[in-house]
Amino acid sequence: MSDAQVLVDAHHHVWDLQLRPQPWLNAPGHEPIRRNFSTADLRAAATRPIKGRRLEATVLVQCVASVDETREFLALADRDPLVGAVVGWADLTSPAIGEVLDGLCAGPGGTRLRAVRHLVQGESDPHWLGRPDVERGLRAVAERGLGYDVLIRSHQFPQAIHLAEHLPGLPLVLDHAGKPPIAGRDLADWERGVRRLAAHPQVRCKVSGLVTEADHEKWTVDDIRPVWDVLLSAFGPDRLMFGSDWPVCVLGGGWNRWAATVEELLAGCSTAETEAILAGTATTFYRLDPARGQEGTPC
Repeated sequence: MSDAQVLVDAHHHVWDLQLRPQPWLNAPGHEPIRRNFSTADLRAAATRPIKGRRLEATVLVQCVASVDETREFLALADRDPLVGAVVGWADLTSPAIGEVLDGLCAGPGGTRLRAVRHLVQGESDPHWLGRPDVERGLRAVAERGLGYDVLIRSHQFPQAIHLAEHLPGLPLVLDHAGKPPIAGRDLADWERGVRRLAAHPQVRCKVSGLVTEADHEKWTVDDIRPVWDVLLSAFGPDRLMFGSDWPVCVLGGGWNRWAATVEELLAGCSTAETEAILAGTATTFYRLDPARGQEGTPC
């Protein structure tokens, strides 16, 4: 997966509303994505290359709190060569978390499970990630060689920092750069949180989901650039990975417009830095297979 032409999308979703409803899509403004989306739709949408690279591998990320959805995604990864890894969901608070993870890993496509995620952004408890039962669950995740995708909003950085301090052996990736409030243009608190979290070497960061935090209709690359500059400074290119957050990014212009924006932002990066952001970091973190036909390492 180190070939110079490879592009890895480290964060996308699919859903079939007849098979598995997505209640969050009922919120106002989500009408453009209130339909089914498949990997075939992603292939059709992601036609623009970035720095001459075309999409060849992706990381499929959970949408709802459902082990059944995770099983479906693993089975999809097993039959679709585009999906190199899955970020699934399991109840971290359950005493049976270890057995659930073992069952997922042993099932169809289980070797593609690389990380888990919980929708912490929707939790009202400001200490949710520090709860003893959650930490116990995350230790079970780490023991199985899996990572954890951190989905928080900017005011929840203290939780993520606490987690990084207490579980230094758990690989972490910050989804959507911690959702900086781009539309509000007040990035000071977000930047402080990013820099404190980035001080922990086991943390990586996805450059994804930024257009949905900007003004969906009016954003320009100049609105994204201050966030990009902070991320490059805090994490360095070797700890950043490109992600589209497709199809959610449709709300802010779509996959190809985001790809064009990333190419513009990469203008000052070296060949090695570009390789890290567009493929290398994600390949290493999610242990993507150099040859898709080979089995991955079981968790």
